[in-house]
Amino acid sequence: MNSIDFLNTNVKVIIDRKMGSSHPKFNNSIYPINYGYIPGTVSGDGKELDCYILGVFEPIDEFYGMCIAVIHRLNDNEDKLIVVPEGKQFSNEQIDVLVEFQERFFKHEIIRKDVQFNCLVPELSVSDINKSRKFYENLGFKVVYERQEDKFCFMQFEKNQIMIQEKNDNWNVGKMEYPFGRGINISMSVSNVEDLFIKYKNMGIKFFLELEVHNYKVENKVYDDKEFLIQDVDGYLLRFNN
Repeated sequence: MNSIDFLNTNVKVIIDRKMGSSHPKFNNSIYPINYGYIPGTVSGDGKELDCYILGVFEPIDEFYGMCIAVIHRLNDNEDKLIVVPEGKQFSNEQIDVLVEFQERFFKHEIIRKDVQFNCLVPELSVSDINKSRKFYENLGFKVVYERQEDKFCFMQFEKNQIMIQEKNDNWNVGKMEYPFGRGINISMSVSNVEDLFIKYKNMGIKFFLELEVHNYKVENKVYDDKEFLIQDVDGYLLRFNN
C-alpha cells in the first residue's frame, strides 16, 4: 500500500521507540512521543512504514489508532504516518511542533485527505483560468481541488492558500482592467525565501522587486523581513517573505 492509502484508516502500530527512549544511533536524541511501525508494510527505505503516535502521554508497546496525516519528506525516500486516538484531531501546526525533534532535519509537507482551510483565503478574479493555473503551478502551487465547470481552482503553496476563478462579473465592484488588484499585495510567508528567490531567478521569472531586507517596527521591536515581489499574469502583486 502507498502511504496515502492509510489516510483516515485505523492501523495497528508496534512501538519500537517509546516515549522517553533514546534514538538507537544518537543517544542524546530523546523521543518525546511514541514512535513505531506498521508490521507487514514496506516504506521507501525498504523497512516498515514508520508512525508518530500523538495524543498518548505515556510509553506504550503497541497502539491502535487513526491515521490522520502523512508526513511526506521532500528530500528523503521515507514517509511517516501521524496516528492518533480515534476522534482526536491535530492541526498541521500542532503536528509540526510535535514532530520537530526529528523532522526539522528534513524538508517535508503534510498530506491529508480533508482540506484544512486557512481563516483568510483571498479569491482572485483572473482573465484566463488556464493561464493563471499554469503560472501558479510553475511557482510551485499545487491544486487542492477545482471546479472545471465554474473555471475555479483552489491552490496551495506550503501554508499559503489562494483561490482563482475566471472573471464572470458576479462580484465585480468596478471595471476589471490590467493590472488587477491595484493597491493590494498578497503577502505569503515561506520556509526559505532566499532559496525560493534563487529558484525563481534561475527560472527566468521577472521580479517586481528583487530580494531585499526591510525593517518593520512592531510595538517596541524591529523585525528584519527578507522579501521579494512578483506580478502574476493579471498583475496581482505577490509578496514572498520569511
